[in-house]
Amino acid sequence: MYYPAVSAGESTNFASTTSPIIAFGHGFLMSWDAYQNIVDALVPKGYVLIFPRTEGGASPAHTDFGKDLVIAANRLEDDAINNASSFFYNKVNGKKAVMGHSMGGGSSFLAAAESTATFDIVVGLAPAETNPSAAAAAVNVGIPALILSGDEDAVTPPAGHHLLIYNGLGSNCKTFVSILGGGHCYFANSNINCDLGETISGAPTIDRPTQQDILFDVVQPFLKFHLMEDCLSWTDFLAELSNDTRIDPTNDCSYTLPVVPVITQNGTTLTSSITGNLQWYLNGNPLSGETGTTLNSSTYGNGSYTVSNTDVIGCIVVSTPVIVGTSSLDEMEQKIAVQPNPFTNQIVVDVEVKQTVRLLSATNQLLGVYDLEGETIIETAHLASGVYYLFTENGTITRLVKL
Repeated sequence: MYYPAVSAGESTNFASTTSPIIAFGHGFLMSWDAYQNIVDALVPKGYVLIFPRTEGGASPAHTDFGKDLVIAANRLEDDAINNASSFFYNKVNGKKAVMGHSMGGGSSFLAAAESTATFDIVVGLAPAETNPSAAAAAVNVGIPALILSGDEDAVTPPAGHHLLIYNGLGSNCKTFVSILGGGHCYFANSNINCDLGETISGAPTIDRPTQQDILFDVVQPFLKFHLMEDCLSWTDFLAELSNDTRIDPTNDCSYTLPVVPVITQNGTTLTSSITGNLQWYLNGNPLSGETGTTLNSSTYGNGSYTVSNTDVIGCIVVSTPVIVGTSSLDEMEQKIAVQPNPFTNQIVVDVEVKQTVRLLSATNQLLGVYDLEGETIIETAHLASGVYYLFTENGTITRLVKL
C-alpha cells in the first residue's frame, strides 16, 4: 500500500487531505513492483494505491484475482472508516477505483462485475481476456470505464482482448484510447517476463517513456474528475482526447458539466440564475437550509456570497462571488499565515483557532475542505497554475497564486 505523505518513508505522516483508493491488479508473471511508475505518478497526486500480491504463478485463477481486488479495496475502506486505531482512519474520501494491466486489467473488469457497488470507475491498461471471460462479464459493468490500448500490442492484440472487453461493456460512459505505436509492456516499468513475451510476439514503435507520458496525460484528468470530484478535469480529459495526436480515441460518454449559476442582486435579495441542486455560502461556509433560488442576505449580514450547483454524479460548480456590505473582495481580505505565496507543491496554513478552511479556484470551484488546527500542510501538487482563494470560518479570504 502506498499513500500521499508529507515525506518519503514507511509509516510517515499522511498528507492533510483525504484520498481515493485505487486497487491495482498486476500482469501475468509480473510482480506488483513493476508498476512503480504508476505509484510515482499517482500517489503524490493524492491517491492511495493497494496492490494484491496474489495469483503471481504460472496458473493464476482470474476469478480469485478479481475477488482479491474487491476484498482489498473494501477492507481498506472499512478499516479507514470504522477502525479508529487504523493508520488509515479518516484518510479516505469514499471513492474507489479498480485498475490493472494485462491479466490484472481483465481481472479488474471481473472485479467490477463481481461487486457492482464497490467501485466508482474501472481502468484497464491493455486488459487481457480472462477465464472466465472479462468480455462476457463486462455487460454487468455499469460504472464509467476507461481502456488504454497500444495498437502495436502483439501480446494481447486489441481486437481479441481490449476491444472485445470495451464492446461488451454495459456502461453508458466508456472511453477507449488507442496509443499509436504503443505496445503491451510499456504501461509498466521494464519487466523480464513481460518484455520477453513482447520481444517474441512483436515490438512497439514508440519508446517506454513516450507511452507512459501518454498514459498519464489521459489517466490523470479521468481519475481526478471521477475520484476527486474536480469538475474542470472533465474538460481537461476531453481536451486530451481531442488534441493529442499520439492517440486515436473513442469516447462513448455524453456527460457535460453542470451549469454555473450567476447571482443577481436586488437590495438584500440574491437570486440564482438557475434552479437545481443549489447550496448558498457565506465566505465559503454553507448556509444551513439555504437551497432555494433566492436568499435574503439581511438574515446573515455582510460578506462574500456564492451559490453552488451540484449534478447527479456530485460534480459541483460555484458562482462568482457577490460582495454584500463591502466595495470589493480586497476590502474583505485579511492576512492569515499562509506560506509560501506564491506556492508550488504545498502550502502551510497556520490558524489561531481550530476551524474549517475551504479552498476555491479563481472561478469559485470548491476544490477542498480542510479541518485545521494550528499549523497544517496542504498538498497542492495536483493544482494547475493560477489564482486560488482560502475562505476561513471567521470570514477571512486569502488570495493565493500557484506558479
